[in-house]
Amino acid sequence: MLTIIGCGNLNRCDDAVGVIIAQRLQQYLTENPHPNVRVYDCGTAGMEVMFQARGSKQLVVIDASSTNSEAGAIFKVPGKELEALPEPSYNLHDFRWDNALAAGRKIFQGDFPEDVTVYLIEAANLGFGLELSPEVKHSADLVFEEVVAIICNWSMVNGQ
Repeated sequence: MLTIIGCGNLNRCDDAVGVIIAQRLQQYLTENPHPNVRVYDCGTAGMEVMFQARGSKQLVVIDASSTNSEAGAIFKVPGKELEALPEPSYNLHDFRWDNALAAGRKIFQGDFPEDVTVYLIEAANLGFGLELSPEVKHSADLVFEEVVAIICNWSMVNGQ
């Protein structure tokens, strides 16, 4: 199973990029079915990332980043480099997807994907709003095309 998860907040301009790409991928899969490929919009729910990833062989996470890099920069990072156990907290909103990767591996062990890739797109604007900035929209198109290629390759390699 290949699982793709988009994260972000639709009400915060470029922070929505992961969710928007996930929604586009869901539409793509409606029109071009690929068995054993799942796409989820997990919004800001890190705990959901952990449960949706369970049982997958390969996981792709897509989210915005804010690292003071050039707006629209795309970072493709192995998930192992971003895993982080959460700080002790009683607030589930503090449990992010990077925490989900570490906790999921610890809790689900062999039933959690080893092959994890994270796409981060540098945001230009994280203020309130419903539109992606032009730089992030362009990068979203590039990441969408790359993930479609991953889906097609996954299906070909796995005889789907």
